[in-house]
Amino acid sequence: MKTALDNLKGKSTKNSLKIIIIIAIALSLLVPFLNLSSFVIRMIIMVGIYIILGLSLNLVTGFAGQLSLGHAAFYAIGAYTSAILSTRFEMSFFITALMGALLAAFFGFLLGLPTLKLEGAYLAIVTLGFCEIVRIVALNWMGLTRGPMGIPGIPAPSIFGIDLGTEVGYYFLIYILAAATIITIYRIVNSRVGRAFIAIREDELAAQSMGINTTMYKVLAFTIAAFFAGLAGSFYAHYVTYIDPQSFTFDESIQILSIVILGGMGSIPGTIIGALILVTAPEFLRSLQDYRMVMYGAVLIIMMLTRPQGIMGASKTKIKRNKLASSKISNKGGE
Repeated sequence: MKTALDNLKGKSTKNSLKIIIIIAIALSLLVPFLNLSSFVIRMIIMVGIYIILGLSLNLVTGFAGQLSLGHAAFYAIGAYTSAILSTRFEMSFFITALMGALLAAFFGFLLGLPTLKLEGAYLAIVTLGFCEIVRIVALNWMGLTRGPMGIPGIPAPSIFGIDLGTEVGYYFLIYILAAATIITIYRIVNSRVGRAFIAIREDELAAQSMGINTTMYKVLAFTIAAFFAGLAGSFYAHYVTYIDPQSFTFDESIQILSIVILGGMGSIPGTIIGALILVTAPEFLRSLQDYRMVMYGAVLIIMMLTRPQGIMGASKTKIKRNKLASSKISNKGGE
């Protein structure tokens, strides 16, 4: 009887979530036609970029349990690849975006290799070092990146001759990219690969003893995450039409990590909410001028003290209950 009630509750919860998702999609499609100001549309587009960045980092840090402090490096690789190919070789955005994402994925694969021997703070230092290497290369390789002068005049994206360089065009483009990222990450997390990531996060030694190829899965997590970060970087370059090394500093990596932590490690809805809060909050506090960043930091500190698992993250009590329930089920099966 209890099992039947639990199943009914689970089905009703899933149906409620589906209804909420449908309503959210419908409202999102109406946003460009609500006569909102250019500032609001721009903020929504930036939220979309950070949703992609946050979800990609969450795959590595939240689901696979590998702490990365250099996610801005893949963001930069995607942006510079797309900018250089479009300005020097006049390639289409969809080609440059794919090339930027693939090149970022390649470097993600290379960065994933040290995870075979490193973990925790040591891995974080390696990723931090990689982020600084990419920034220094972008700052000093004058012949390719123009160094501190940056790359100006990056063309707006277009498809079949239709210019997408308008507020509505950019909005729907980031909407499609963010939606594709959410769906892909969701499918990965709820697949055999996602279960392997979570197993590695919880106990790598136990996962290895169960036959999971931890080496392959950790490298795969970095590669997939880097691909989506590069995609976000490509869109960013074509959206702002100018990039320089100052857009991809260590602070940017911390901003992305803050989104993951605030929203909830290993939570897709939490990452979306975290991006919405951390991108828009500083702008709403802009009227406070010098004190806005102090208040911004204070809110993060209070949040971490009162709810360290994040807005949508599962509490330790809930995790313990789930583990206890699963152990009881396995014991009954053994009997």
